[in-house]
Formats: sequence, C-alpha cells, structure tokens
Amino acid sequence: MIKVAVCGALGRMGQEVVQAVETAEDMELVAKIDIAADNMYRTIEEAARVEDIDLLIDFTQPKSIYENALYCLNNGIKIVIGTTGLTDEQIKDLRQLSLQKNTGCFIAPNFSTGAVLMMMFARQAAKYFDNSEIIEFHHNKKKDAPSGTAVKTAQMMAEEKPDFALENTDEVETIEGARGGNAYSNIHIHSVRMPGFMASQEVIFGSQGQILTIRHDSSDRKCYMPGVLLAVRHTAHANNFVYGLDNIL
Repeated sequence: MIKVAVCGALGRMGQEVVQAVETAEDMELVAKIDIAADNMYRTIEEAARVEDIDLLIDFTQPKSIYENALYCLNNGIKIVIGTTGLTDEQIKDLRQLSLQKNTGCFIAPNFSTGAVLMMMFARQAAKYFDNSEIIEFHHNKKKDAPSGTAVKTAQMMAEEKPDFALENTDEVETIEGARGGNAYSNIHIHSVRMPGFMASQEVIFGSQGQILTIRHDSSDRKCYMPGVLLAVRHTAHANNFVYGLDNIL
C-alpha cells in the first residue's frame, strides 16, 4: 500500500483528492493536512512527526508550495504537486534537489488527460504554424496568472519553433497588457478570470487563409483524479523528477 498524505485537504481540489485516495485499492490515506483545519494536521511537519508518509499530494497555494516541496524532498517524502505558480527557477531547483536526494518529485500543471492531450496536440500543430496565441479561462478565485497549463503549453510549443509572431507588425499598447503576456517564443498568453468558469484553454494557430483552434474545457474536478492517481503510482515506484503528465501517458 502507498501511504499518502494530502496537503490542502479542505480545498475544492483537496477534497476530491482525499476521496480519490480513499477509494484507491492500492493507497492508504494516512494524513489530511490543511492550515485552516481544527480537527486534522495543520502542517506537513506536524503530520510527519506522527505518521509514516510515503508520498504527499499538494494542492495548496502558490505562496506555500515551494517550501512544502523543499521540506518533503529534504525529509525523504516523495511529492506530487498539483499547485501551480512555481517559477522556472524554482522548478529547476526542485529538479536538482529531487535528483540529489534520490526522492521522486512529480509536478503537473494539469492532471486532466484531455488537457494534457490538448497540450500534446498543440506541440504537434506548432510545427506547421508560425503564429499562435493562448487564451486561458479560470474562475475568479484562482490566485496565479497565467495558469500553469498555459505556461506548460507555451513551453512545449517553443521546443518546436523559436518564434510564433512571424511578420507581426510593431505594436503599441494604448492600454498596458492589452496584448497579454509575451511568453516563450513570442507566444502571447491571455488570462481571463471570471465566475462561471472552472478551467478552459484555447490554443489558436493562424496562417494565411486559415485558423486552427484547439480547446479543452473542464467542468468537474473529478476529471483530474485519474491523472493524480496515475502520478502517485508512478512516483511511488520511481525516484526521478517529472514535469508534466504527458511524460507518463
């Protein structure tokens, strides 16, 4: 049995993860952790002093995830990270620490298999189009922008081509930010935050006379659970560093 702790257990994603782990035949939920809790562990350190934890699943907040990951890797606890907001430098540091400590670390900007397929399709399309932009839509309680999924998508596309703004005219923004954030390989990312959305993303490709749009919509957080459990099972039996669910599909 894989002894699992869930950090952020009271959050909307955390509650779904708790239920998924409890119903998995090869996993045992040994600790629920949430800073807002009165009847469960409030910190990873507190839980680790009492429970034998093989692996921790983190769905907390951007401001706490890096420190959580450092604690786990430095204390021999494998970690699966679903919290977005890590910087490129922080991801690089966690990769190095994971390898140094020989302790598995799995980071996924998105655990939905449909969203991961969207990213993989976008990478394929990137070979054939010289212009592309990304629009991502989330609820207005999401604290980071752009989403980790948008960032990962842009990174995957940038591996295929150095510039996605071919022949674009020189631009002047009369309202700052109107063209979104200019990310990897000049891919503009636009973040929408509005009640009514859960998580959606469009990758738009254009060339002379045609537009290709690849879109994914999530309407229920249960869609992430098969990917979370897949990541847990992989990480429980490996000591490597993985960034992105696409690497184990």
